[in-house]
Amino acid sequence: MPLPSVPQTPPLPYTPDYPIRTERLDLRPVTLDDFAAIHAYQRRPEVCRYLYWGPLDEAGSRASVTAKTTRTTLRESGDVLQLAVVVRATGVLVGDVTFVWNSREHRQGGIGYVFHPDHAGHGYATEAGRALLKLGFEELQLHRIQAELDGRNTASARLLERLGMRREGHLRENEFLDGEWADEVIYAMLAREWRAQRHPAPRQ
Repeated sequence: MPLPSVPQTPPLPYTPDYPIRTERLDLRPVTLDDFAAIHAYQRRPEVCRYLYWGPLDEAGSRASVTAKTTRTTLRESGDVLQLAVVVRATGVLVGDVTFVWNSREHRQGGIGYVFHPDHAGHGYATEAGRALLKLGFEELQLHRIQAELDGRNTASARLLERLGMRREGHLRENEFLDGEWADEVIYAMLAREWRAQRHPAPRQ
């Protein structure tokens, strides 16, 4: 039996054609000028409650923003893109997203996101998340993309389900966060599931 063909991945290093544009949003590299907008949500306890960091003071946010400005190109497995999410019509930064190139050999990736709660309810996180999946599956030709979240973070779980990702695993009390044991939940999507979602088969 012939081996399955492997899609061609783009040559390295790979830098997306910025900004990554969706219907309403621009996903672009973070700049130092984004500090105030990013610190506005990184300092909020309710934003960081289920994350692995924060809340951050000004120094912490400045260090975070500086690090994000360097994460714009993929060179090898383990590299990360961290991008500001800007509403095109207003120029307002509403959050930032992360794309992790977990393995070139196994064509695996991961996504993450943090948004200012004042901009919730507009579908921005869903729209940005879909752009990351498109980047991974259509530009990088990945086989699988996953996201991990605190088991208590039901809002994030609903977002991943809106994206069409599957709940694959529930790891009980595998992390010690904020003085207590927390569960971790894993969601994922395969390339063929992405294609089926984008191009559903016609009904007979």
